Parts: sequence; C-alpha cells; structure tokens
Amino acid sequence: MTETVNRDVLTEVRGQIGFITLNRPKALNALTLQMVRDLRACLLAWQDDAAVCAVAIRGSNKEGPFGAFCAGGDIRFLHQAALAGNPEIEDFFTEEYALNHLIHSYAKPYIAFMDGIVMGGGMGISQGAALRLVTERTKMAMPETAIGLFPDVGGGYFLSRCPGRVGEYLALTGDTVSPANAVAWGLADVQVESATLPALWDGLANTHFNSAEEVLAWFASKSIAKGAGGSCATGQFDAYFAQADALAILRSLEAAGSDVWATTTAATLRKRSPLMVAVVLEQIRRARTMTLAEDLRMERDMVRRCFNLRPGAASETVEGIRALAVDKDHSPKWNPARLEEVTADMVAPFFTSPWPAHAHPLRDL
Repeated sequence: MTETVNRDVLTEVRGQIGFITLNRPKALNALTLQMVRDLRACLLAWQDDAAVCAVAIRGSNKEGPFGAFCAGGDIRFLHQAALAGNPEIEDFFTEEYALNHLIHSYAKPYIAFMDGIVMGGGMGISQGAALRLVTERTKMAMPETAIGLFPDVGGGYFLSRCPGRVGEYLALTGDTVSPANAVAWGLADVQVESATLPALWDGLANTHFNSAEEVLAWFASKSIAKGAGGSCATGQFDAYFAQADALAILRSLEAAGSDVWATTTAATLRKRSPLMVAVVLEQIRRARTMTLAEDLRMERDMVRRCFNLRPGAASETVEGIRALAVDKDHSPKWNPARLEEVTADMVAPFFTSPWPAHAHPLRDL
C-alpha cells in the first residue's frame, strides 16, 4: 500500500520493507523542511513497527525512479529565509541534523540507493545507512565551501573518517568523488550497475525475511561486488593537506610547479570562500576525535554563526548562495577576499556555541 506523506516524499510498505522515494525531481530532490519532518516521522513509525524489517530509500528524476538521489538542502529557501529573518531556517537545521543522527543510529537496516546526484544534505540522509549503494552515475560531493558554507549534516564526522587527509581535501575543495573512490574511501559500501537497481528494489519487496539480518544477507547473496578502480592510497592528499593551516596547504599546492593536480586544486581553493576554507579545516580536524552527536552539535553552532555572525546579505553563506543559485553570476564577493587575510580571530567564533549546553537545540542526541 502506498502512502503519500506529501507529494515530495512517497512511502509504502511492500512485503516487509518500508520504501521511501524522494519525489521532487525538478529540484533534484533537494530537501525542504516539510520533507525533513516527513522523513523523520516515517522512520520513527517504522522503527516501532514489527512488520517492517528494513527501510530502503531512493530518489527520482524527471523520467521516473532513480537517476538522482538528493542534491542537498533547498538553498533557495535558505537564502530567502536568511534575508527575511524567517525563523524556519533555525528549525530546518535543527530538524535536519536530528534526522541525520536518527539514520546513523537507526535500529533496523537502512539501505540507501545513491544513484545520480548525492550532495550535501543527500549525504546526510545516506552516510548513516547500513548499506550504501552507488552506481556508475553517482556524483558525490560535499561542495559547501563554494557557497560560503561548510560540510554539515555530519560531514565533519564522516569526512574526517576517510583515510589519511582525504577528508580535508574533500571538505575544502568540494570536489566530486567517483563511485569507485567513494567505496575505497569509506563513503559507500558497494558499486552496482544502475540497470540492476529496479530488480534489487523490487526483489526486496518480493522476498520473505525472518529477521533484519536476513535483509543484508540477501544483498550479499546477490554477489554485489565492491567497486573496482578506486584507490586507498592517500599520499598525494597527505603531502599537501596535512599542513598546519589552510594557508600553508594552499601555498604548498601553489608551489608544486609541475604537479598539475596540485596546481588545479590550488586554483579551486582560490575560488572558495577564504573564510570558510579556514573554518572547514578546523571543523574536520576537531571532528576527527568527536562522536557523531558532538559533531552535529558543533555543526549546529557553526551554521547559526554562518547566518547570524554577519546577518542578512552580509553573510558569507547568503552571498555564496546568491552568486551560485540566485543571480547565477558565479562571482561571489567573499569577505575577506583572500585566504592571506583570514585571521584566527575570524575563525574562532564559529566554534563558540551561542547556547549553554542545557539549552542547545540538539542537547538530546
């Protein structure tokens, strides 16, 4: 039986599996506050439903299921809400991060079909899955520094767990991860052909399971192989991204001379928000020793600073979204304009909570 929670989130229970389809294809399934609320309500209900052994989630594109997973949060809403002083922006981040934590700690297997675009908030609703499937069409990234933000939704936690200094590289540059590297770097579990997804999805519905463990065993029985071609070697990233601070990383890349990858990466960093590049490096390194809940609380502090440290149009994040998604001039006016101008005093406020511990919006995680 199919239940339409709202037109953007479709849910149904078939056999013993709860199925979720993100159904906002024109926006690449970008998450709204209502979608976050409906996903959380659905997962909580199924967690307590003995008839549901596991949950599977997918996205949809304009032609139908699969093809796009989730491009992140609805950044146009965030831009409008920040300029208007809409308090729903606070609700969005609190409830989105609570959803991320629920998925990581979910009591039943949660299986993410990460086909197509998987970015930002899309990573937040997939990285905590018991099984993360990618395909040859997967385009995975945490590209937030391009809009003056940081890799949130638990990004500090899961990126810092990548091998070596891969997490710093991905967080600072926002570069896209190939499906094979996603597996090699611990951001996915298996790579499959996109053509096999409908059969796997329907097979879940048509198979009888005696326990949650049998759901994952069923996938294993399908001889799903790990992705080939990815590399666990991190020497290239470690050589540059282990430097003491963001400016030292940038200077080492720019000094590489004949290393085309290094000079290209340096050019990418020069396009990102200098302030947020420095903030994000600090975030990743702090998160490496944090629990997920601690990281999400830190990120909730950080995101409030992003929209309130310099309110309205003066916000680095509002300016980044304007340039990328609203005016689309791709010429953000970063403040400061260069990494050389960023000081420790500019970075520090992002890591000071605006709330006492007993009043933190994520205190109950």
